[in-house]
Amino acid sequence: MTAAPTTTVDPQLGRRVGGADSALGRLRARWKGLVIRPIVLIVVLVVLWLSVHGRQLDSIEARSLNRHEITTELMDHIKLSLASTVLTIAIAVPLGILLNRRGARFIKPIGLGLGNIGQAVPSIGLIVLLALWIGDGFRTALIALVVYSTLPVLRNTIVGLESVDPTLIEAARGMGMSRRAVLGRIELPLAVPVILAGIRTALVLTVASAVLATFIGAGGLGGGLVVGLGQNRPILSVTFGVMVAALALLADWLGLIAEEVLRPRGM
Repeated sequence: MTAAPTTTVDPQLGRRVGGADSALGRLRARWKGLVIRPIVLIVVLVVLWLSVHGRQLDSIEARSLNRHEITTELMDHIKLSLASTVLTIAIAVPLGILLNRRGARFIKPIGLGLGNIGQAVPSIGLIVLLALWIGDGFRTALIALVVYSTLPVLRNTIVGLESVDPTLIEAARGMGMSRRAVLGRIELPLAVPVILAGIRTALVLTVASAVLATFIGAGGLGGGLVVGLGQNRPILSVTFGVMVAALALLADWLGLIAEEVLRPRGM
């Protein structure tokens, strides 16, 4: 019996794409579940905007709830979160690969221990300590967020590589593949789903923790939140709190999409 073809022609892209196991196929299979979250977020933000728009704001509320202020704080928050996530991936993934190599496994407990320390310290305490050491500003907040979010990516990189079936590695080596080729063509592709799950966790942690950057003058959505709490303006606290939560949920959703797109076929 001849197997059914696993590729189809995408009418929009005008080219042949994989079947249900391709990235597009996986997204199509789960599109109903994937679109629910953005729709809910849009509805929540629209309701929030209508609630704020219909209120009579005093001068303190009006200073924080205007388009320029919200856009500035939102962009600062996104820039800080993205920069922190990129740096975390650039540090934690290569470090996880290194710690999983045969010659460096003896220092793996040390690497994981340092990552555990970074995440065990309360994020506000870590930011304050770094600010006292190297000063306020964007750079300090960036370092604190990288330290705080490195562990999930580092741990998942190590776990993902360790979960690769050793017989596959031995078979690849038996076929004459070098260690680098085995890593790039066998181990890393098979570990990608676990690594991406760690990156997704780190991204959400970063977006949520970036609120604290406002305490050291690094901007972000924490500014409006702090003003609302300090000046007893619940509308500010609720508005900026909902925006931070929506941004974290959106980041998690984008991470979910990335997992579906980047996951190797057959996994």
